[in-house]
Amino acid sequence: MRRRLGTSLYAGLLFTVLGTVAWATGRPFVFPSLGPSAFVLAFDRRSERERAVRVVGSHLIGGLAGIVAWTVVADGAALTATLTAFSPAGLRLTASAVVSLVATSWAMIATGTVHPPACATTLIVSLGLLSTPAEVAIIVASVTVLVAFHAGIILAFKRLAGDTHPLYGRDDARD
Repeated sequence: MRRRLGTSLYAGLLFTVLGTVAWATGRPFVFPSLGPSAFVLAFDRRSERERAVRVVGSHLIGGLAGIVAWTVVADGAALTATLTAFSPAGLRLTASAVVSLVATSWAMIATGTVHPPACATTLIVSLGLLSTPAEVAIIVASVTVLVAFHAGIILAFKRLAGDTHPLYGRDDARD
């Protein structure tokens, strides 16, 4: 019970940091695939450099694959309303989504940066929802802030509680 509550509240704290940045800037520092990334970090609270590289790298890959697919295949189209059946825009968006998902999956596996929430990032971009270079940069910056804040919290906790705490030590502690 304590683990469930702690994980939930900690994921909320991680997300609140970026929600505050989004609110203060009016920019999309909060987007759907960020929630699963916050949960993954909150659930397994150890902070390892490899995890940070994997999380940030995968979203970078997803953003880049998404913007390339959208620009090449579906530029100008966006999944912001229900599309007409068999419309050319719908076909272009579907193709863009498929291309970006294949490219993201391949690149994450090839680079060892597998983090499934990045597949949602690539769809957000390739479906025209956040598909400008500035918005992709904000996505990557947002994930970087999330991971950096998480690492800072873990470092502070380790200094207070020590590396031997069962949730933060090297062992694979679970509920």
